[in-house]
Amino acid sequence: MKTINYINTFLLGIPIILFLLASLKIIDLTVFGLLSIILLGLFQIIISGYMLFNEPQNKYLQLYIIGVVFYFVTIYIDPFSSNDFKTYFGMGIPTILAFYISLLIYKKANK
Repeated sequence: MKTINYINTFLLGIPIILFLLASLKIIDLTVFGLLSIILLGLFQIIISGYMLFNEPQNKYLQLYIIGVVFYFVTIYIDPFSSNDFKTYFGMGIPTILAFYISLLIYKKANK
């Protein structure tokens, strides 16, 4: 689990560093930052599925999976047509979910 924690931390750090460098006008690798976010999301969904398979009664993992399903269903259905809602919802919820599962992975690795 410690290895998964290290991989998760590395994948979480890549977009943060790339966006920081892009905002400081040092380098412009914003596209690679966006691609790394997709990679991070896939990694976290796969790992959370694996963790939930091993511990199906874990309420925190169930809450994460419910949050991921809710996010994708809401994006697919698109009940609100406001672009502001899409922007804040599209950026906010995945960020919260990424840090939430990162915290769960960290706690599991350091038990």
